[in-house]
Amino acid sequence: MSEVKKSALDLYIVERVKQMRIDQKMSQAVLAIKLDVSDAFIGAIENPLHRAKYNTEHINKLAQIFHCSPRDFLPENPI
Repeated sequence: MSEVKKSALDLYIVERVKQMRIDQKMSQAVLAIKLDVSDAFIGAIENPLHRAKYNTEHINKLAQIFHCSPRDFLPENPI
């Protein structure tokens, strides 16, 4: 069984969300509640070797949670 890794774009998005979460002193558990997912799911997303990732609905809801634009989770230029 081969390892499934996240793409460079997926990793960028995960790191942006994680940094925003940490900056607001928000735990994975609190983010999970706000995003209506399990805290295990947030842990899996933040693990670079796990294939779980945010989808567009998550990104839209994250923008509401962090009071920003969904574009704030994407890089300025293609990766």
